[in-house]
Amino acid sequence: MPAPVPDLQSIAAAGKRGLSRALALIETHEGTAELARLLDAALAQSRAHVAGLTGPPGVGKSTLTNALLRDWRGRGETVGVIAVDPSSRRTGGALLGDRARMATDPEDQGVFVRSMAARDRLGGLSDQTIAATALMRALFDRVLIESVGIGQSEADISFAVDTVILCVQPGSGDSLQFMKAGVMELPDIVLVTKADMGEAASRARSEVQGALTLYARDDDWRVPVILVSAARGDGMEELHQALADHRAWAERSGAFLTRRAAQERAWVEESIRARFGSEGLARATGVKVSAAGPFTRELLFARELTRRLERP
Repeated sequence: MPAPVPDLQSIAAAGKRGLSRALALIETHEGTAELARLLDAALAQSRAHVAGLTGPPGVGKSTLTNALLRDWRGRGETVGVIAVDPSSRRTGGALLGDRARMATDPEDQGVFVRSMAARDRLGGLSDQTIAATALMRALFDRVLIESVGIGQSEADISFAVDTVILCVQPGSGDSLQFMKAGVMELPDIVLVTKADMGEAASRARSEVQGALTLYARDDDWRVPVILVSAARGDGMEELHQALADHRAWAERSGAFLTRRAAQERAWVEESIRARFGSEGLARATGVKVSAAGPFTRELLFARELTRRLERP
């Protein structure tokens, strides 16, 4: 008999162990009303600001994650991290590269790091990242998602976070590739890493600033481009200020609630498309459900579509 799904208060009271067990239930209880209720309850009690780090492999995302973790914990903020790692071709599990590079105190109940396998997803996130993020948003002051880092195909990160941080490095040609791929439409903040490279870093920053002018945002947020060296601490205060400024702007302008509402719609649509295909998604537009939370809505959509497909 499967383990029962706890409520949010029980998970919080049990600390890291309780959250670990709850995250395991995301896979074992997928498609159940109990899990959907838990995730929707977590969304209703969200308190965290969610930031997402994306960019090519080797750009320094894990070093930045360590630096952000250290700074936030130093300020007394609790932090949940989801590191989406490359998958083992043999087992399908996470290779745990990012988690192994994170220096955290296992006794510190104020920080929780979970690695998740990207598996066959091409958008830089794993299938369980959205559900895990929903839980962590209710339990921590900050949530940080570090995507797998596959280069130009990372739009999924925008489905999960409040602030998208794009990382590029000097001398890699990344900025030119981003101009071609349209990735500059995604970030709210751009970091040029390895600022200690001097002139090369400054040149990369100018290239990125030029690339940003090619794309018109649908809002009035001006994307800052910051030179950082996480290993030395250079640019970290500017990054923290940019995060605070973006959060304040989003809440003041209404973009915060608009983005989260759009994300919830996208979660439901992508889940239905993944399970039933584009035709199933088209049929779902004619299905009426009364649930308020996106996880329960998706469950009811899926049940009704399954019923209609099984009907002779």
